[in-house]
Amino acid sequence: MEHVTLDVTDGVATVTLDHPEMRNALTSGVATDLIAAMEEIPDDARCVVLAGNGPTFCAGGDIDAMVDGLESEAPAHERVQRIVDETAGAVRAVATCDLPTVAKIHGPAYGAGGALAVACDVLLASESASISFGFRQVGLNVDSGASHLLPRVVGENVAKELLFTGELIDAERAAEVGLFNHVFPDDEFDARVAGTVDRIATGPTVALKQSKRLVEQGLTSSLDEAVENEAAAQIVSASTDDHEEGVRAFVASRDPEFEGE
Repeated sequence: MEHVTLDVTDGVATVTLDHPEMRNALTSGVATDLIAAMEEIPDDARCVVLAGNGPTFCAGGDIDAMVDGLESEAPAHERVQRIVDETAGAVRAVATCDLPTVAKIHGPAYGAGGALAVACDVLLASESASISFGFRQVGLNVDSGASHLLPRVVGENVAKELLFTGELIDAERAAEVGLFNHVFPDDEFDARVAGTVDRIATGPTVALKQSKRLVEQGLTSSLDEAVENEAAAQIVSASTDDHEEGVRAFVASRDPEFEGE
């Protein structure tokens, strides 16, 4: 992979967009590499962190490709298909990961880059971070799955406002509307993110994966369906070594040492 790196350390798979000269925009190469990186995350990983190299998290779609498209004779449906296959495919690869995912947002996340951020389960931002769903700025409607992801995070009316205005909002405002889980001081950002990620990565991985799936199912389930789904998942979690460790640790008044199994 040329424009995305994958590092796995102590169960944490860090996927980094590594095309800073293009502000980590989801060019064809970056999108394809991101999909490949998500597919290569090993089975023993316990948490995924999505980050960007350089001052920008992700600048969104490939503007150069849009210009080339306007100057070409390719019909609109062919140009849009690339977005579906590549840009939205990259967002989908993150959104459908069964492990807990954390977006580490240190700078702007713009357009499809915003969609990529909200595709993660937890969004951690520095004070210098900002986010926008500025598809309107280039005369386009929302895409990359943001119409599905964004209102589930901030609600329908806030999602529409962010899309209608295309406003680039700062970290404080993003936290106020529920986009960012936490905003950390710039000089503490790496350490504070590492602490949160460690808390997730050292948890009972099987149970956390089940909880992630259940919350996502719960958005469209009735209460009775949710209870049934939880009961079925609990059979899986209750069969793990981590469940036994958790119970024994609780009885012994000590911290559990989960192994992810």
